[in-house]
Amino acid sequence: MTSRDVVNIVCKKLNTKHIGHTGTLDPLATGVLVLGVNDGCKVIELLTSVDKEYIASVIVGIETDTLDVTGEVLKTYNIETLDQQKLEEVLDSFRGKYMQEVPKYSAVHVDGKRLYEYARNQEQVVLPKREVEIKEIELLDLPRLRDGFFTFSFRVHVSKGTYIRSLIRDIGMRLGWPCTMQKLERTRQGIFSLRDSLDLEDVLEDKLISISKTLAEYERLIVDSKLELKVRNGAILDGIVCDSYLLILNQKEELLAIYQPYQPYQKDLTKIKPYKVFGGMGNEKTK
Repeated sequence: MTSRDVVNIVCKKLNTKHIGHTGTLDPLATGVLVLGVNDGCKVIELLTSVDKEYIASVIVGIETDTLDVTGEVLKTYNIETLDQQKLEEVLDSFRGKYMQEVPKYSAVHVDGKRLYEYARNQEQVVLPKREVEIKEIELLDLPRLRDGFFTFSFRVHVSKGTYIRSLIRDIGMRLGWPCTMQKLERTRQGIFSLRDSLDLEDVLEDKLISISKTLAEYERLIVDSKLELKVRNGAILDGIVCDSYLLILNQKEELLAIYQPYQPYQKDLTKIKPYKVFGGMGNEKTK
């Protein structure tokens, strides 16, 4: 099941076409998939900028074209031993920021085409590199020999844009043996954890989470009816200062809009401008 398949199922369950996900899961992956519903689609970019946490299972000694077990096997190696201490040292060496090469089977655009299109057409393309950050990483179980190959699993906390398949490939390069992703589970995305998530069959409208609760880390301002009218019309507000995004609610605590400050090079720092306007009609939900 793809992330798009999940969206299609939830669209039917909630009887709406306005649903979007906040970060694709590979077809072999499981775990947290955050969906924006109706007005929740307007804040997806705020939810995709957060850290993520995964548990990954790895096979050592197999190289595939997709960097996971769903791909075509390119090479295999017989490995007699895999030292636990060396493995832990290699994992620890990835803590911090590094330049990661994007996998060729991915949806990243290069010269107007997605990378997987180049891969499927067997066209050559220079794979872009991005700076990512590995904030936490730890070995979860001892390397085990199964069906002629060593396997292990690890937990990792990463920044936005990190490809775990690529991280596993890079771990293999430092180990001296190719590594391939066997399983992947996303256990957390921002404030959303696996233990608090719903199974597909349990998705109901009354279990959706409001945008204002989802964005609880941002400041909020409750306005009177006069200012509410201006906010509903997307007016620039004077005399209000905020450092980041500001949630504006009416007297009923319905979310009207999200505002943001002018940047230093943009007009007056004592004014704020609308980032997203909702209308406060009670349909600003996300899950």
